[in-house]
Amino acid sequence: MIKAILIFNNHGKPRLSKFYEHYSEDTEQQIIRETFHLVSKRDENVCNFLEGGMLIGGSENKLIYRHYATLYFVFCVDSSESELGILDLIQVFVETLDKCFENVCELDLIFHVDKVHNILAEMVMGGMVLETNMNEIIMQVDAQNKMEKSEFFPFFSLFADVYLSVYQAGQVDTGTEKFTTEYFDFN
Repeated sequence: MIKAILIFNNHGKPRLSKFYEHYSEDTEQQIIRETFHLVSKRDENVCNFLEGGMLIGGSENKLIYRHYATLYFVFCVDSSESELGILDLIQVFVETLDKCFENVCELDLIFHVDKVHNILAEMVMGGMVLETNMNEIIMQVDAQNKMEKSEFFPFFSLFADVYLSVYQAGQVDTGTEKFTTEYFDFN
């Protein structure tokens, strides 16, 4: 089972943290700090797995990570998870982000945190891997984005209709009061 998914930059600033077990905020911050110190001190040419130590439940847990440019992607997992399977999952996650954001960078994770969480939720839920097919993940995220836009569109459409009718007519009679274009700035 996946216990936590952490993404932080080369300076240890968390860019995403998703815990699948309840911890206090102080404990979560301590886990993020200790994980960064464990992972960032390792050479690039060593294996990408290490024992979790006292992090998240003891020695039966592992940290599996990948370092891409300025970001570390770390999955904290228990002993039942395959290390190579999690490395592949990290790769799929990064490739999916790259496809959704067209060359993903750290700023995309900062400014589009909701979209990143949606992508992650399509892949992992409750600590269990749901989907590893990048095309399926992208299709579901696109469908969700379309649905969100369609929920917003009726409100926008109503506002646009009123706005245009006021602009084109110069005045709208609501029965008791009159609204004219002088209240709107069209320049």
